[in-house]
Amino acid sequence: MSDFPVTIHHNPNCGTSRNVLAAIREAGHEPRVVEYLKTGWTRPALETLLARMGARPRDILRLRGTPAEELGLADPAVGDDRIFEAMVAHPILVERPIVETPLGVALCRPADKVAALLDQGMNRG
Repeated sequence: MSDFPVTIHHNPNCGTSRNVLAAIREAGHEPRVVEYLKTGWTRPALETLLARMGARPRDILRLRGTPAEELGLADPAVGDDRIFEAMVAHPILVERPIVETPLGVALCRPADKVAALLDQGMNRG
C-alpha cells in the first residue's frame, strides 16, 4: 500500500519487533524494514525520529542487554548529547521497534501500540 507508507526500525532477534512486523503485514501493509543493527544510526536520523515522537533520547534508550550500564548511560544526569553519541556508536542502545507512518512515529513496545499508527491505513482498503 504505497499510499500509506510504513517503516519499521526492526531487530529480527526481538520477539516484540517480530510481532509488530507481523501486525503491520496482517493490517495489509508491506513495510520498509530497516534492520538498524546492520545499517546503524546517524544523529540526524535519530533527531528526526525523536522530534516526530515528541521524545528525548533517554525515552528510547535500551538498558537491558546493552552496554548502557557500562557506558554510564543509566545515570539520569547523563545528557542528550552523550546518549546520542552512544546510540550512533552502539545501535543496540536504541529500543525497538520504532514504527513510522503518516499518522506518526512511536516506539511500539508493547506491540499493540502499533495499532494506533495503522488504524486509518487499515480503513483505506
